[in-house]
Amino acid sequence: MPAFICTACGMQFAPSPEPPKSCPICEDERQYVPPAGQEWITLDELARSHSNAWRLLEPDLFEIVTVPPFAIGQRALLVRTANGNILWDCLSLVDAATVELINALGGISAIAISHPHYYSCMVEWSHAFGRVPIYLHRADRAWVMRDDAAIHAWEGERKEILPGLTLICCGGHFPGGATLHWAAGAEGRGALLSGDIVQVVQDRKTVSFMRSFPHFIPLSAPAVERIIKALAPFAFERIHGAFPTRTIAKDGKRVLEQSAARYLAFIRGDGSAELR
Repeated sequence: MPAFICTACGMQFAPSPEPPKSCPICEDERQYVPPAGQEWITLDELARSHSNAWRLLEPDLFEIVTVPPFAIGQRALLVRTANGNILWDCLSLVDAATVELINALGGISAIAISHPHYYSCMVEWSHAFGRVPIYLHRADRAWVMRDDAAIHAWEGERKEILPGLTLICCGGHFPGGATLHWAAGAEGRGALLSGDIVQVVQDRKTVSFMRSFPHFIPLSAPAVERIIKALAPFAFERIHGAFPTRTIAKDGKRVLEQSAARYLAFIRGDGSAELR
C-alpha cells in the first residue's frame, strides 16, 4: 500500500489503500488547509516531478532542498563530523541520487528534527540509511503520523546525539520545539541550526518568533523568554535557519538577544518604536 504525502505540509502518513480523510497538521492553527482542499501524492510520484539540490554552506555543512519547491519548502541540513553525520530537519523527497550522494559523504548516523512541520518523510529517510534513529522531542510525539521503531522520543532540556552536537528543547512554535547546537560550526565558534524555532527573517540580520507563520500568530513573552533562557549557555557565531539563504553569518548570539529584546518590547506594549 502507498504511504500518502500531504502536498500542503509534506507529512507522510502510514501506508493505506486510500488517502487519509484529513491532515491533522494542516488543520492545526499553526498550518492551514489550502483553499482548494487537501491533496495527496506518493513518494514515487513526487520523485518523477522533483529532485533535490545541494549547496555547501560552510565546511562540513550541506544544504539540501527540493526543486521545484514542495509543500512548506524548508531545507534539510547535513552536518558531517568525525563521529558520524546528522541530518537536521527533513524533506519529503528522498531518492536514489540523494542516497548515493549522502553515502559518499559518510552516510547518516541519525536524524533529528526541530518540530512536526518538518517530520515529512522521516521514516523513508531512516529506512534508506539502514533504519538510523530519528530523534523527536517527546512533547511533540502525538504529531507523528507514520510511526516506526526508528523513532526515539527524547525528553528533558538537552540531548547530545553525537560529540559536539546537542539538541536543545526551546519550546515556542511547538512545546517540543528544538534547535541543534553544533560546537564545531563557524570555524569552531559554534553554529545554531534553528529550524522555525528561531526564525531567520528576510533581512538575514535579525530573527523572530511565531506560533503560526502562515496566520501571523505571535508567541507570548514567556515563550520567547524560555527560548532565550534555553540557548543562554551556548556560544554560537552563526545561525542557519529553516529556509534557503536564511543564514546569519556572524554575531549570531548577539543578534538573537537583540532581536528578542525588540520582540519583547513590542509584545509587551512598548509602542515607542512605532512612533518613530
